[in-house]
Amino acid sequence: MKQIQIKSVEEIKQAARTFVETSISSSVFAFHGSMGAGKTTFIKAICEELGVEDVINSPTFAIINEYRSGKSGELIYHFDFYRINKLSEAEDLGVGDYFYSGALCFIEWPEKIEELLPEDVVNVSITENPDSTRTVSIYTASEKMY
Repeated sequence: MKQIQIKSVEEIKQAARTFVETSISSSVFAFHGSMGAGKTTFIKAICEELGVEDVINSPTFAIINEYRSGKSGELIYHFDFYRINKLSEAEDLGVGDYFYSGALCFIEWPEKIEELLPEDVVNVSITENPDSTRTVSIYTASEKMY
């Protein structure tokens, strides 16, 4: 497990840079955390670090946003499964095609579709600490998150 501490909003960019430098050897990332923990904000910072120039926002209603890195031309998919009520809804969207495409996939609320995640998914837990700082914990596929 790796951990990144974020002490203030101003430090998110550096935390995203550290995340990209140390964790982007995989392609599917499942972001866990309570409502308001900072999942979308951190994913936005990661996408910016990867060179996405488009407007980056939560795909809460669209479920999937597609971005392209201005640096590498690489496709990046950002999922938010908060509004998914049945596994079949995600299956109907063809999420497996995205997850196994080789493109980067950043997933919010992955617990809603856990059965569909690839075995090599990297779990990322964002915890809000009592002092309002955040701890980002990164677990490789072989490490247990809980």
